[in-house]
Amino acid sequence: MNTAGLDIGMVMVRLALGPMLVVHGWNKAFGLGGLTGTTGWFESMGFRPARLHARIGAASEICAGILLILGFLTGLTCAAFVALMVVAAVTGHRGKGYFVFNGGVEYVVLVAMTAVGAAAAGPGEWSLDHAVGWTVAGPWWALAAGVGGALAGRTFVAVSCRPASEAVVSQGEGERI
Repeated sequence: MNTAGLDIGMVMVRLALGPMLVVHGWNKAFGLGGLTGTTGWFESMGFRPARLHARIGAASEICAGILLILGFLTGLTCAAFVALMVVAAVTGHRGKGYFVFNGGVEYVVLVAMTAVGAAAAGPGEWSLDHAVGWTVAGPWWALAAGVGGALAGRTFVAVSCRPASEAVVSQGEGERI
């Protein structure tokens, strides 16, 4: 087996997914609208209390992204990625089909599936998991990341998301009114 190739590949996967999630979390906290804007957005999706969940969302994304970049607690971190993507799919992308250009789930499905693959393959030798001698990856970790992450995401939505009313979608443009 070409371990150098696997190590390079996993660093590339970690550097593709990790910073992406850090930037998403950072934008929720410090972007143009900051936490106030994120709170309003979470409120519109039905998260209660929205102020708390805006902070949880931002912190979760930043922490999971940093942990994946470092290759630390990889299997658990990948489960967090899956949970975050399930929450996004169920709340922000529901009913919009598959393709991302229509607001669909394409992107979040790709991220979640890549995270499960990373949980299976492991972070590679160039990681903190390897440096401390932990094997927090493999087939069982992939199963735990996929199933556990999906259950955690759905449970979070079930407990935290209470839409005031069903959104009405206008004909043609897909805008919420």
